[in-house]
Amino acid sequence: MAAGEASAPSPGDLTPLAGAPPEADALPVAGAVPARKIPDRLPSFSLGDRDGKPTSIAAFAGKSLVINFWATWCAPCRREIPLLETLNAEWAARGVRVIGVAVDHRDKVLEFAERFKIGYPLLIGDQDALDAATAFGVETPVFPFTVFTDRRGDVVAVFLGELHRPQADLILKTVQDLDAGRVLLPAARESLVEALRALPDAHPAAPGGTNDASSATTDARGAANT
Repeated sequence: MAAGEASAPSPGDLTPLAGAPPEADALPVAGAVPARKIPDRLPSFSLGDRDGKPTSIAAFAGKSLVINFWATWCAPCRREIPLLETLNAEWAARGVRVIGVAVDHRDKVLEFAERFKIGYPLLIGDQDALDAATAFGVETPVFPFTVFTDRRGDVVAVFLGELHRPQADLILKTVQDLDAGRVLLPAARESLVEALRALPDAHPAAPGGTNDASSATTDARGAANT
């Protein structure tokens, strides 16, 4: 999985989430998450959409997904939105769908989405959205983080921290190669680790299927064994 540096919000950016665990009030540690298995496959979860209708992530089956976990109080999350809009528009014809998972109060998310004209689908929750984040191996809220899957539902990469265009394009190109059958998943994950590390300002990557999500840090331990 790909690991970037999680940008810690300033105290002014933080609004504690009702029902969140105590650690949600603390500033996240850059790139660090607790030891937990990162899944090989997209976990099943369901959250309310903008209208409050329960929507399963399985509703997007058959698409390659960019699942962005975010919150309205998170400054780097807000900075990512134009990029996510661009990715959703440019990659839609190639079977890629961007999904925003907002871990925040519903009224704040809806107001924010309207103000900033977020066009891609949003799933919204508080504790249930935190549970979804945990399913990806991220127990301590470290926002933003982005999950990339191929059309078969295999988890190709989890990028911790603010996503930028070079990293997004590189990961999505790998996803496209997987979807076209040009590369096998283990080889794709391994090559992605090295390619992301080589990018300017990139951080070490942990390949999919690692048994320890704490390997997704900003130091040399990031390259974990599959």
